Amino acid sequence: MSGPSFSYGNSYSGSVSGSAGGQAGGQATARFEAPQAPASPGPAGAAPGDLIKETTTRDFVKDVIEASRQQPVLVDFWAEWCGPCKQLTPVIEKVVKNAKGKVKLVKMNIDHHPEVAGQLGIRSIPAVIAFKNGQPLDGFMGAVPETQIQSFIERVAGPVGPSDVETLLAEAAAAEAEGDLQGAAELFAAVREMEPDNLDGTAGLARIFVTAKEFDQARALLAEVPAAKQGDPKIAGVKAQLELAENAAKLGDPTALEARIAHDPNDHDARFNLALILNAHGHREGAVDHLIEIVRRKRDWNEEAARKQLVQFFEAWGPKDEMTLYGRRRLSSVLFA
Repeated sequence: MSGPSFSYGNSYSGSVSGSAGGQAGGQATARFEAPQAPASPGPAGAAPGDLIKETTTRDFVKDVIEASRQQPVLVDFWAEWCGPCKQLTPVIEKVVKNAKGKVKLVKMNIDHHPEVAGQLGIRSIPAVIAFKNGQPLDGFMGAVPETQIQSFIERVAGPVGPSDVETLLAEAAAAEAEGDLQGAAELFAAVREMEPDNLDGTAGLARIFVTAKEFDQARALLAEVPAAKQGDPKIAGVKAQLELAENAAKLGDPTALEARIAHDPNDHDARFNLALILNAHGHREGAVDHLIEIVRRKRDWNEEAARKQLVQFFEAWGPKDEMTLYGRRRLSSVLFA
């Protein structure tokens, strides 16, 4: 929001209306070492302590007006009794830190220092006002989502670029795709070190443990996720992968199963078990093809077990995964032929 011009001296006038791995990363086998999080990079351009501070009526000119001539300053007007303020605080602090010094955040408790908020015409909190070059530039009210705060800061200060956590997650995904499990694990662990409640970091590290067949460590890590977030698609997907991998480990020799199928193409039990093993070993297309073949030959075999298993694969892989899309297309072509 934009406001009218303001004048500042000793008074104000105007109006405004918007671990690395934790317990699961402890003991490891010779196959796979427990990840050690590298040192977390701090925001560039300013130390975290310089980016966020409390201010008073007496220091407002120095902390906000004068400081905003060097870089944009966000002023967060809040109070201890304000529930939405408590929701906004950790989110806006996180985004400001991720902006790596492009903006500063100054917080003002309106119960202790009501003068500035009163003279700015602020009647509802939380209220965040951006100052630049000594003048109020824009603002918002309420506990808005992280993405909206990110957009607000970019509107005030220009493009921010990826955060340190986003960079680490991208590097971890690349390492995982290349088969560098140790490197990926260390990067996911670094994300957890910086943001312990980051579900991408937790899901990624648990997924690495599953791939490395460290099932107990994967289960322990997933158990750390709060109950309210256990149903998150990221966590649910890894839990499904863990279950599939544990089941596949009990199914025996894939060569023997292949021989059974060659002898009798209608040996659906052998084909089903082979699909589970192929998926556990990363041969997802082959797993899909075998299950589709069961559906094609005898759709209702074992109470539609093949179709149900495909659905479980899709849940584990995620709705946008290329093999999920491939499997859904093939399944539809068989079911609706």
